[in-house]
Amino acid sequence: MKSPAHRTRDIERHAGYLKPEHCAPPPPRTGSDTMWFIRDSCGIVCGIITWLLVFYAEFVVVFVMLLPAKNVAYSLINGVLFNGLAFLALASHAKAMCTDPGAVPKGNATKEFIESLQLKPGQVVYKCPKCCSIKPDRAHHCSVCKRCIKKMDHHCPWVNNCVGENNQKYFVLFTMYIALISFHALLMVAFHFVFCFEEDWTKCSNFSPPATVILLILLCFEGLLFLIFTAVMFGTQVHSICTDETGIEQLKKEERRWAKKSKWMNMKVVFGHPFSVAWLSPFATPDHGKADVYQYIV
Repeated sequence: MKSPAHRTRDIERHAGYLKPEHCAPPPPRTGSDTMWFIRDSCGIVCGIITWLLVFYAEFVVVFVMLLPAKNVAYSLINGVLFNGLAFLALASHAKAMCTDPGAVPKGNATKEFIESLQLKPGQVVYKCPKCCSIKPDRAHHCSVCKRCIKKMDHHCPWVNNCVGENNQKYFVLFTMYIALISFHALLMVAFHFVFCFEEDWTKCSNFSPPATVILLILLCFEGLLFLIFTAVMFGTQVHSICTDETGIEQLKKEERRWAKKSKWMNMKVVFGHPFSVAWLSPFATPDHGKADVYQYIV
């Protein structure tokens, strides 16, 4: 007896049953296809809100807390640290948003392509009826991106993109750096409140005391909310990487047909081989090296 998940994917291996005549040839790639960007209004709004919230935190940290501080070393160290982490967070967000997450070529389920695969007897291929593509193992269709994504974990509106094989590293870095700047901002707000209670409020900020309190309270609310959300997301992503099981695979409880690797090797598959400081850089493209992305049980 086959499970419902297997029945929906049980496609015969011969080209006739795949109905390739219903699939138009894939569109030719042009120069505009080199940059990946999803035209989803909800995702675009969420992405803009993310950047605005980071800029708001920058404004409060720099102009409300650091510049008015009398201790130059305190302002300089915290300013460099916070702005550096914020820059890495936004760079990671941009890379996660504009990197192809692993989209399967659209409309490649043509008769010519299926015949070119030279399938062996008993070998099965799967066709996605929505994007008319030959679906690789561990790929799932995203209704927002309108494409099948290899090793798709989930679609995140905050980065306006799917989290998949090619951009999971940048998404993990984004959640990590946002959690770090949120924690750092909360620490600075706590120190600033203590300083202002001991000193004259008019001397601890360039703004009026009511405006300063409102700005700091809003920053506390934003920092606490983002810290909890991104820390939990960071933890779930690291757990997903270490167990080599995407969020969708866990949700659907799909049968594991790929070889089990060590947690350290799974980390190298996502962040690059070998381990280096480039793991923390959103500008470094992961080099898998000896870390095989797909190892299946024979």
